[in-house]
Amino acid sequence: MKSKSIFIAAVAAAILVSLALVLLTFSASPFPMPQAYAGPMPAATPPKEMAVFSVLTGVNHRVAAFGYRGGSLFERREFSMAGALVKHPMGNLLIDTGFGRNIEQFRSMPISFRAITSYSLWQPAADQLTAAGYDPKSLHAILLTHSHWDHVSGLPDFPGVPVLVTRQEREFIRKSGDMDFCRLFTGIRYQEYGFEGGPYLGFPASHDVYGDGSIVVVPVPGHTPGSVVVFVTLPNRRHYAFVGDLVYQLEGISQREERPWLVRRKADTDADGNRQNMLRIVALKERLPDLVIVPAHDIRAFAELPTLSQASR
Repeated sequence: MKSKSIFIAAVAAAILVSLALVLLTFSASPFPMPQAYAGPMPAATPPKEMAVFSVLTGVNHRVAAFGYRGGSLFERREFSMAGALVKHPMGNLLIDTGFGRNIEQFRSMPISFRAITSYSLWQPAADQLTAAGYDPKSLHAILLTHSHWDHVSGLPDFPGVPVLVTRQEREFIRKSGDMDFCRLFTGIRYQEYGFEGGPYLGFPASHDVYGDGSIVVVPVPGHTPGSVVVFVTLPNRRHYAFVGDLVYQLEGISQREERPWLVRRKADTDADGNRQNMLRIVALKERLPDLVIVPAHDIRAFAELPTLSQASR
């Protein structure tokens, strides 16, 4: 009887220690500040008609601790589910779609994920574009930062519109697992692109979408194998970095805090690679303090952008 009690006590102690260790991974642990980016500033000649607009399609109900180490477990936050429309005379681009008209694919997600995920759909991107006077079918393309469910949900709402992805992300889609449902879509016109350009703002390679430096894509493998950051430069010299899920919240950059271990373990295919690219953005922000960082799930960042309703006015 005594040995049984000792065994139970040992198991209980082991559970408590494990819980304590898990909770520790939610505590603040900022990375050292990297040296500011010291490389050349690339040339850009954005056309005067160019503009960028937020496309907020809904929110995911989370807490701050889900987004970055050091965040409170008791601070409720609305994580944006969003895209961004970039107007360009050579063709308008939609960066990610956010939620679509049909989010039934959510039911295919693991039950453990669905148990901790609560979301609200506001208005799908295609409907927002129509309401603002844009024909969704007239888009030049949809440019994905990566292919996770909350970034591609609206793809079926844009039939025939090309979807730009890297070769690595296209392969990731082909092997899609339980956190992705591109595999459930049919008729999507994927177009692969490469990184034919040289280094760009501290990243090893780049892809200049229109050849004028106004929309430049760089590879940031880590969250997914083919994740990218999209840099947008406007005629007024305002600079944006649409970083997808490189970080979930702005504190990832401002406080140099990655996602908690439990979140990284499920969300990232290469946490070390994601960390390296995150610190590249931190170093760039040190050089360019006015650079507007736009994580896909930080609703505060999208507040820095005009809305589609403002565009229609």
